[in-house]
Amino acid sequence: MSQTTPYPPTTPAPPELAASHAVDTAIPSALTQGVRSGVPPCDQKCAQRSSTGSSPHRCSGACAERSAVTPALGNGLNNVSAIAGVVLRELYRRKDFYVVFVLTALLTLLLGSVNFFNDGQIVRYLKEICLALIWISSLVIAITTTARQIPAERENRTILPLLAKPVTRAQLLLGKFWGCWEASGLALVVFYVFFAILSGTREQAWPLTACFQALTLHWAMLGVVIALTLLGSLVFAAPSSNSTIVFVVTAGCLLLGRHLHKVALELSEPAQSLLTAVYFAMPHLEFFDVRSLLVHNWGAVPWLAWTGALAYAAIYAAIFLTAACAIFRRQPVN
Repeated sequence: MSQTTPYPPTTPAPPELAASHAVDTAIPSALTQGVRSGVPPCDQKCAQRSSTGSSPHRCSGACAERSAVTPALGNGLNNVSAIAGVVLRELYRRKDFYVVFVLTALLTLLLGSVNFFNDGQIVRYLKEICLALIWISSLVIAITTTARQIPAERENRTILPLLAKPVTRAQLLLGKFWGCWEASGLALVVFYVFFAILSGTREQAWPLTACFQALTLHWAMLGVVIALTLLGSLVFAAPSSNSTIVFVVTAGCLLLGRHLHKVALELSEPAQSLLTAVYFAMPHLEFFDVRSLLVHNWGAVPWLAWTGALAYAAIYAAIFLTAACAIFRRQPVN
């Protein structure tokens, strides 16, 4: 009698292999959807002849160009969204976000519990502390999550099967950027909704417009920081060194950026010209800091200035992403 050998019990795959398997299954399905969603033929006659294969039909130049360009564009967007989805699921499997949110929530609860002689200045002081904590927490989540993306792919060698698929290096970087930026935006929504509820119940005021503007400007600023961190992950080998440098640069831009030109005017040449050039070339992240409007209930920012700040962030994020794609294209995979 033949004895059947029992199969070994299945063990859960590590998170890195699970993420790679998620990409393996997500990208082919996305590619299939992109091919199926191609541009239809130029007319009904072309569609019938193409399906039956009866007689050859020569499409116009515009139809042929659309048929070639649109599936490629759709495939690229599907690849980027698939990689971003893997990054998003990886972030919320880790405990970083939950620990930071619990710490922020515990300190923010002071806003709804403290009461010193009904003094409004105490509430404003606590609001300022809570908003500062939200900014610090969001920077920690955005920088640390982005800094380990490319080095982790190289260390686990999951970047090789990714690039072996029809995924370009630019699509890989854009997918990482979009996933980290989307995850940071969801974390910001949780933080600001929690803050707005406690602040509104405490002060009986609901500045929803100011909160929306503060949220979107904060998210745009994180887009610039994430693009800079992604660029740094291709220049610096260790994620710890990249995170430290980006933290220092971001803190310098937020705290000292607005005063740099005044310092430059007091120096002599050529230090004055050099520091002035740095002042106009650096991203001024302090433009996106509107915490004072929420703390003192000063109202909303003019919508023209709000739109200009979003365009300013988009330009700098595009510059950093373009530089990252240029560097990554020339680097060896391993």
